[in-house]
Amino acid sequence: MSTAKDLASGKGHKDENFPVASLLKPQHRAPILAFYRFARAADDVADNAGASADEKLALLGAMRASIAGTRDADPVSVALRGVMAAHRLDPVHALDLLTAFERDCTINRYQTWDDVIDYCRYSAMPVGRYVLDVHGEDRALWPANDALCAALQVINHLQDCGKDYRAIDRVYIPLAALAWRGAQVSDLGLDAATPALHGTIIDLGNQTLALLADSKRFARGIRDRRLGMEVAIIQRLAEDLTRRVKTRDPLSERVHHTKLEMARIAGGAVLAYLVGRA
Repeated sequence: MSTAKDLASGKGHKDENFPVASLLKPQHRAPILAFYRFARAADDVADNAGASADEKLALLGAMRASIAGTRDADPVSVALRGVMAAHRLDPVHALDLLTAFERDCTINRYQTWDDVIDYCRYSAMPVGRYVLDVHGEDRALWPANDALCAALQVINHLQDCGKDYRAIDRVYIPLAALAWRGAQVSDLGLDAATPALHGTIIDLGNQTLALLADSKRFARGIRDRRLGMEVAIIQRLAEDLTRRVKTRDPLSERVHHTKLEMARIAGGAVLAYLVGRA
């Protein structure tokens, strides 16, 4: 049987669309990168096109048991368990994240926007909650965190909608949203978006902007200055990507930022954050 390491994509935290602990203090970076390595390994298992659902669920089960401490079956999970114990961090966030990846092994369609947000509750929100806990931030920030994290997840779904459909037959765009515009799931396999699919993406982009409106003041509510700065950058990148995904065709055009574009947007976000804190 394969191990989680055998299914690794080779992708690292520097390959992500948003910064991962880039501005944080060393004592905070270590537990966050441990969580990232765990999340990356689980994601690679769930998205592997060659492994069966049963095989993937077994590997994710080994990760869950390793986090819970009932087995030492997965080295990355065992390492995270040790980090969490050392920092007195609640393992619930890691366990919640595994729930999302377990769903990915058996669910490849979502009916409504609410269904997608429920998926984000496990696939994205626990990541931000963990980061806040690492920094000892007030859990009153969770609603703003959850809105931003859900927005980031939906943006990734929209950017990669064609690739996800073609590579692993997974569709996160709600079927109800497609039907309302008269679009078909099979449209995702075309070389360019149909007008109906493009309209669906615009609709979902507008709903994503509503989430980002709810997280707009998140960064300024964070006590830790470096974390607040990083969240401000992520917020600004997310807003820009959402506007891009509404005007570009993710089936035929690049939506992701280049490194230069990310640097420019990040610089503006930091300046605005510092002015706002002054």
